[in-house]
Amino acid sequence: MNKNDLLKMIAQKGYDVGFGAKKHFATYDIIGKAPGWIGFASTTVGVLGLVFDSLSTKLISAVFVIVGVSGLYISFYNHEKRIYDDTGTKIIRLCNELKALYFTVKSLPDNSNFQPYIDQLNEIENRYYSYSISKQILASNWYAHYKFFWEHQIDWIDEQLHFKLFKDKIPLSFMLFFLLVILIILIYIINCYLPFIC
Repeated sequence: MNKNDLLKMIAQKGYDVGFGAKKHFATYDIIGKAPGWIGFASTTVGVLGLVFDSLSTKLISAVFVIVGVSGLYISFYNHEKRIYDDTGTKIIRLCNELKALYFTVKSLPDNSNFQPYIDQLNEIENRYYSYSISKQILASNWYAHYKFFWEHQIDWIDEQLHFKLFKDKIPLSFMLFFLLVILIILIYIINCYLPFIC
């Protein structure tokens, strides 16, 4: 294996490990913060519904019943919250090890013996799989994209993988969900207001 191939392999594993860490942290954040967000939003809309009739419709009530049920779903993960934080911390340390390995290999001459570094990469990968928790909370993938691409320093990974905005940085499922929401809003506006215009 040559140096460039090894650097690319380390960067690819850096993406897997870094994103995995952020996914664990995303699950931890959602478990810890979402119930508070749901309670605040429900209370705010409920109080404003006393003043504005448009906020006390059946549609708004139905939406907040669904949001309340999602709060129950989140509460099932509450007893595992600390495990996700601890695991994310272990995995982010692996990402830092990969970053150090990347720059070590990058500084070596092209004709070096890379086998010890390949062995180190394999050992980090094995530890990553032994730490990872496969069961993650709904929407953790979307939040992990934000945490990885917009908060984490990934220049060393991007140097090899060349991330694109719509292909990599924004999840396809989020874009489809966003388009579906826009479509539903447009249909609602057309049904509510177009008959009065025509």
